[in-house]
Amino acid sequence: MDDNPTVEDTPEVPLLSHPRDGVPEPLTSRDELSRLVDQLAAGTGPVAFDAERASGYRYSQRAYLIQLRRDGAGTALIDPTALPALSGVNAVLQDCEWLLHAASQDLPCMAELGLYPPRLFDTELAGRLLGDERVALGTMVEQHLGVRLEKGHSAADWSTRPLPHDWLIYAALDVELLHDLRDVLAEALRAAGKEEWARQEFEAVRLAPSPPPRVDPWRRTSGIHALRTRRQLAIVRSLWVARDDYAARRDVAPGRLLSDSAIVEAAKASPKSTSALLAISMFNGPRQRRQVERWFAAIEEALSLPEDQLPPSTGAGGDGIPPPARWRDRDPAAAVRLANARAAVSALAEEYQVLAQNLLASDVVRKICWEPPELTDDAVRIRLADLGARPWQVELTATPLTAALAATPAD
Repeated sequence: MDDNPTVEDTPEVPLLSHPRDGVPEPLTSRDELSRLVDQLAAGTGPVAFDAERASGYRYSQRAYLIQLRRDGAGTALIDPTALPALSGVNAVLQDCEWLLHAASQDLPCMAELGLYPPRLFDTELAGRLLGDERVALGTMVEQHLGVRLEKGHSAADWSTRPLPHDWLIYAALDVELLHDLRDVLAEALRAAGKEEWARQEFEAVRLAPSPPPRVDPWRRTSGIHALRTRRQLAIVRSLWVARDDYAARRDVAPGRLLSDSAIVEAAKASPKSTSALLAISMFNGPRQRRQVERWFAAIEEALSLPEDQLPPSTGAGGDGIPPPARWRDRDPAAAVRLANARAAVSALAEEYQVLAQNLLASDVVRKICWEPPELTDDAVRIRLADLGARPWQVELTATPLTAALAATPAD
């Protein structure tokens, strides 16, 4: 008898294609919102939240749909373009835990609406702490609950009105099983001795400040590594700024106005006239022809810059630390420290079955290796805490990192 099941023998994971209570219509009036507040107040237990944005379509990261579910109140969808102030919802939910998946993505746009969780359980982050390498909601629901979710609209333009019915199904399903998933993950965290880790991580996400503005964000233009001169970099910078300003005014995703590849091609060609710019195929479509004067003005500005105003060929990070790829040339000892520290963190991550990035953020590792403290356990602990490491991370990593920082390359 063959004990190895074939594909045909493997039972299919059941598909949840519709919410159990039906698909609610998005709330758009104050009366509807008032009734929801009363229902939520009468509900019990945690409340599941999700938010849909229009990334890739809009410049802003505002929410275009809010989904929530609580036992005793059911699932509700809220249209924040019609109801941009949700302080009433926030007020009646300050006595319970809020459940989100990848909370750091949604909390900023929820805060714009007056939604601030008093306590948080992040199902994605819980999965990472348990060592799950694939932490998309659908994947985790299938792995931990044995159910497939009807997915497929995560990249949709949620600023569309009215929202199609199948999008509303997708949105409602995003909060349908968060309570069940939370319970399974919470028990797994307890069994693994990681409950306190999770509490500290959830609280860090809940209280995280807004990130500072990026230094030289134009340097993230895709394909910029192919450029060879500072003048070409100046063209990228000028076009990037012109595109960003225009996108912000129109509330359109920058890439929908001018692609990164078009910016890089223009920098390579360094056109001296609008006709030369139009000769580049990426600028010869109807949309770009209408804006050719805008784009050429940006290029012309870059071409006229004196040499001392051109950007440097490479940029340091916002903290002044160069990219790790350049450490071997800039500071060989720091490069050795970084290699040793990364190896130590990877070994610990494997031992404790947690993703390395969640054991200790790569940015923390980079900073402590570039400018190491005094090589004592206490000094390393203080430095880790100053860099934002949580107590559980400091406890696990301080001693191994102290040894890694002190190690020297073999002769």
